[in-house]
Amino acid sequence: MDVALLTVGDELLSGDTENTNATWLARELTGRGASVRRVLTVPDDREVIAEYVREWRERFDAVIVTGGLGDTPDDVTVEAVADAFDRGLEVPEDVRERVEQKAREYREANPERFEEYEFDIDFDETAALPAGARPLQTAESFNPGCVVENVYVFPGFPEELKAMFGAVAEEFGGDVVTESVATVTPEGALKDVLDGVRERFDVAVGSYPVREDRPGRVKVSGTDGEEVTDAAEWVRQRVRTPEE
Repeated sequence: MDVALLTVGDELLSGDTENTNATWLARELTGRGASVRRVLTVPDDREVIAEYVREWRERFDAVIVTGGLGDTPDDVTVEAVADAFDRGLEVPEDVRERVEQKAREYREANPERFEEYEFDIDFDETAALPAGARPLQTAESFNPGCVVENVYVFPGFPEELKAMFGAVAEEFGGDVVTESVATVTPEGALKDVLDGVRERFDVAVGSYPVREDRPGRVKVSGTDGEEVTDAAEWVRQRVRTPEE
C-alpha cells in the first residue's frame, strides 16, 4: 500500500510549529507494512491543497491530509478536498448534532471562559464535509475529519490526529517487512556492505548514523520476509554490533 502524506499549515512552513504529525504517521504506517512515498507540507492555500490531492489520489493507494480543520479563515482543507473531487459541501445531520453536543459539553465544563469571551460558532460551517464523505469523529476532536474515496482528512492537533487515525488504522497495511541491524560502524564505512546487500538480495536498504547516545543502524525492507531476514543476517555478519 503506497501512501502520501500532505501536511497543511503556514505555521509549519514558518517553523513556528514542529511537524511531528508527519513523523508519527510515517512511523505508524511503516509499522503496518505500508510504504510512505511522499511527505509534503503546503500552506493554507485552497488551490494548492486541491492541486496535490487531485494529483495524488490518482497516483497513490491512499492520501492522508492533516491540518486546516477549524472555523478560522485559514482553515480551508475541507473545501480544498471537495474541490479536488469536484464536489460541493453538505452538512450531515448526525455530524452537526455531534458538533453541537461537543460545544455544549465544552461550555458546561468551562463556564468561566464564556463569561470572559463571546463564542459564536456556526455549526453548519463546522459540520460541513465534501458531499458523500464518510465522517470521522472522536471523543478527542471537535471538528470532524472525513474519508473521501482514498483520501483521509485528519485534524492537525497531534492528540486529535492520533485518535482519529486509530479509528481507521486497520484500513492501512501492506506487505512490507522490515528488520534493523544495530551497529557502531561509522556510516561512512558502510558503503561496501550497503552495496553488497543490494546486489545479493531483493531488498531496500538504508543506513542511520551512530550518535553519542545511541548506535547507528542498517534498515532492510522488502516484501519477502525470508529474504529480508537473510539480508539482515548478511549485514549483521559484516558490521560491528554494539555487543562486540
